[in-house]
Amino acid sequence: MAKEKFHYNPNTLEYEKVKVKTAAKVKRFLFVVTAIGLVAFLGYIGFSQLFESPREKEYKRELSNLQLHYDLLNKKMNNVEGVLTELADRDNNIYRTFFEANPIPEEQRKAGFGGVNRYKNLEGFNNSDMIIATTKKLDILSKELVIQSKSLDEIVKLAKNKEEMLASIPAIMPVEKENLLRMASGYGMRMHPILKIRKMHEGMDFSAPRGTPIYASGNGKIVRVNRSSTYGNVIYIDHGYGYETRYAHMNKFAKGIHKGKKIKRGDLIGYVGNTGRSVAPHLHYEVHYKGKAVNPIDFYFGNLSAEEFAAIQESSKQDGQSLER
Repeated sequence: MAKEKFHYNPNTLEYEKVKVKTAAKVKRFLFVVTAIGLVAFLGYIGFSQLFESPREKEYKRELSNLQLHYDLLNKKMNNVEGVLTELADRDNNIYRTFFEANPIPEEQRKAGFGGVNRYKNLEGFNNSDMIIATTKKLDILSKELVIQSKSLDEIVKLAKNKEEMLASIPAIMPVEKENLLRMASGYGMRMHPILKIRKMHEGMDFSAPRGTPIYASGNGKIVRVNRSSTYGNVIYIDHGYGYETRYAHMNKFAKGIHKGKKIKRGDLIGYVGNTGRSVAPHLHYEVHYKGKAVNPIDFYFGNLSAEEFAAIQESSKQDGQSLER
């Protein structure tokens, strides 16, 4: 029970009970409540500075876990970047060099993204710098992967073309070495058998018995099959990539040979003869590159050993006469 208060009234010479007005009671109550609230608030602030709430602890754990995952992600990206750098080095200095393709500049491989700020939505957070840096790095790595993937696709295509080119280049002797009597005449200046003057001989003459098989020296397409007053029965084969071969003085063409026919290296195309301006049975064989006659002996790497090639090369250098009239 609340204590009652009295005050002395000198007029009546008596103690009278003090009557507290309602407004004063309310004012006193509000003061007490405010004081209690202020003390509680200050206590809470002080307590929160010393002790973390369960929710704060959970947030801190999540933030620490996020930082850990970003660190791990950056380490993985560094490893990927190392692998891509090594692959790019091989791509530029081995693969693309081998296939005669221009290297991809470093600036193009590691270029960023210009223009509009694509990371604006990541700004304004406590860890924005970390998130933006990681995102940029991931974007650059993704771009590098796309560039490298396209480069490898190009290398695969070049490899297929290279395989086709290697199969198309004239690479074997058109007459089997077992059927050769001798190398009658090589490429270069030779004595003409009729005119008795030195003239350029743009092919090689293989002396062999009439009817000896003649084979295509590389993949290609037959572009000419006819009888010439000079070459006699002759076949022209376009091998692509700038190469063409000619087979002259044939006795006859093989069955099924015609203009436009696609052939493979080693296919039978005809037989040795003595047609046209020829003084003895033989095959006159020419190799042309980009419209110019070249020495056929430089292309016999497909079916000759080193010793056999050396013997043919030595024989081709003999300064004899050709077998064409």
